[in-house]
Amino acid sequence: MGPHPTVAAIRLAVRRVLHDVLTATPDPRPLVLAASSGGADSMALAAALAFEAPRVGVRAGAVTVDHGLQDGSAVRAVEVAERLRGLGLNPVEAVGITVGRQGGPEAAARDARYAALDAVADRHGAVSVLLGHTRDDQAETVLLGLARGSGTRSLSGMAAVSGTNGRYRRPFLLLDRDTVRQGCLAQGITVWEDPHNADPAYTRSRVRHEALPVLEKSLGKGVIEALARTAQLSRDDADALDQWAADAEGEAAGEDGSLDVPRLYELPPAVRRRVLRRAAIAAGSPPGFLFARHIEEVDRLVTDWHGQKALNLPGGVAVLRVNGRLFFSPS
Repeated sequence: MGPHPTVAAIRLAVRRVLHDVLTATPDPRPLVLAASSGGADSMALAAALAFEAPRVGVRAGAVTVDHGLQDGSAVRAVEVAERLRGLGLNPVEAVGITVGRQGGPEAAARDARYAALDAVADRHGAVSVLLGHTRDDQAETVLLGLARGSGTRSLSGMAAVSGTNGRYRRPFLLLDRDTVRQGCLAQGITVWEDPHNADPAYTRSRVRHEALPVLEKSLGKGVIEALARTAQLSRDDADALDQWAADAEGEAAGEDGSLDVPRLYELPPAVRRRVLRRAAIAAGSPPGFLFARHIEEVDRLVTDWHGQKALNLPGGVAVLRVNGRLFFSPS
């Protein structure tokens, strides 16, 4: 008798990713880590990695991150690490981080978490870190992007493969949360749920427990799948537009790095604004602080020229139009 259908689906998703990892690395026995908070999604991921890795010739370990935001969190992280070792994973590391305040609590926690995961992966020479985000997480990400009025790239949600050299992989993006959690239950895996996941102080928690249930009640259960599908379609569009912008930037750029305004003017707005954003970032403007309104102001130097002075962008970058060319000057 085979495993429970949900367990089989989880293991298959992880097996496919491990085959991709093996194809992408020259290491004959690469190390892959599962990032686990101790919650159902990430424990199901860790269990599936522990089961599948030896079958395909991959070494499997895990890392759990203590954000230090709750009393007893350090003890809990040690307990989670022990559970991960109990699954047969090795190495397993519990790391503590300090969460700053830049960009809001959720963004600050995310930045600190990924910095810690990067450090652990580098220390152990891991070629990949698996993350337990599900299709439901993807739907929440798209809904947050819609609410912020973000562009196509933001609506494309989380990538199945991301990070430097494709370090981060998300095997469960095509699986719904219920499937993953039923798989955890079927295996009798002990889990711990972060109370922050249900705390209405956090935007994503409100989307999960308030906004999405209302949408599902009004529009039907298919809304989560539709939002996740929107992410993939948006990602394909954003990738195509980014490639077009990279080519257009090459054609418009002079040897001094300035951009030819007539060539920019001929481009569709979606492509032109991408070119302008790329140029601003290349000059030193930090991507996280470069908003749509900044790029719209730069765009007016191309489309609504009436002798404007230099524009100042985040990061001390100045943009000036002179003799039909745009110059991006770093501080």
